[in-house]
Amino acid sequence: MAGGWKRRRAQRYRSYDETRSALTTIPASSPPATKRTMPNDKPIAPTIDARDEAPPASPKRSRGGPKGLRITDVAAVAGVSPITVSRVFNNPESVAPETLERVRQVVQKLGYVPNRLAGGLSSSKSRLIAAIVPTIAHSLFSETIQVFSETMSKAGYQVLLALSGYSDSSEETLLDAVLSRRPEGVLLTGVAHTESLRERLRNVGIPIVETWDMTETPIDMLVGFSHYQVGVAVAERFLARGVLHPGLVSANDDRAIARITGFRERLARAGINEIAEVIVAPPSSVSIGKAALPKLLEQMPSLDAVFCGSDLLAIGVLGEAKRRGIDVPSQLAICGFGDLEFASETSPQLTTVGVDGTRIGVSAARCLLERLKGVTETNVVDVGFYIVERQTG
Repeated sequence: MAGGWKRRRAQRYRSYDETRSALTTIPASSPPATKRTMPNDKPIAPTIDARDEAPPASPKRSRGGPKGLRITDVAAVAGVSPITVSRVFNNPESVAPETLERVRQVVQKLGYVPNRLAGGLSSSKSRLIAAIVPTIAHSLFSETIQVFSETMSKAGYQVLLALSGYSDSSEETLLDAVLSRRPEGVLLTGVAHTESLRERLRNVGIPIVETWDMTETPIDMLVGFSHYQVGVAVAERFLARGVLHPGLVSANDDRAIARITGFRERLARAGINEIAEVIVAPPSSVSIGKAALPKLLEQMPSLDAVFCGSDLLAIGVLGEAKRRGIDVPSQLAICGFGDLEFASETSPQLTTVGVDGTRIGVSAARCLLERLKGVTETNVVDVGFYIVERQTG
């Protein structure tokens, strides 16, 4: 009885040893056993052999698009290569029109948005162009900026707009902020900058285009017209009408001063040295024009013509003249500047000076794009101006 119990115990130990031996000699290539965790069991953390394959990487998050969406996904859906998708964003003019449209439709459908910052860091290119203008309240500048932005956008660039007012210090402060964004080019309004700013822009190493003026010493590229010659042309028009007692009302920014100088000097050559003047700080307005006419008449009661530095000022002068019963143009000729949209709607219609703001914007964009492509010629484009002959003189 006792011997039978001992034999059964010895048999169980031999069975246990054989099982343990079998467990410790499982080949490494054999698939691991799956452990089922019961509700009351504590799960055992699995161990990973160094020879096992690493788990698959989780999908990368999109650069700006929905989670998991990458440029390769856009390429697959559009049936093009990833480099073609990249060109659609960065160099669209190099992509066939039908391909461009197909990829853009896929981008819109999938909601993919490229990370411009990441792309800029990797390529040292921001695809950003800075535009500094004094104001967009007047259509003079807004028209230029609109077409400039559209032209740059078609070439794959985005425009960062900054408003400087009419202050040199504001322009320099804005430029510091703008350059910190690492733009690939800069559009400036006017040519009157401090010498320190001019020197800095020459050394910054990116294309610069100045607009809305002319100078013999541009920083880099230049698209504009001569404000001095505008003043000369208006003076010659008044002289042709037989004007003897002229006046002017104008802001005192640099471009306006250039027009004033041309106006004065041309009249002086004709022997007219007395001019009634009201000079105001920018920006100009209709109310300033209204308030200016009484001051001009105080200086020169026989006033017979007024050159206004903007159409807004001219509208104010015209309104005040009508209120006083002064006939325009038989008693008082008026000429504005800018040919704003409403200039042809006044009664009588306003004579003014027109400038092709659209041409300035397109030409400035083309100058920058050519330079960005490696063309090193200095471009100077004079778009000129024209007198818009209407009913006020």
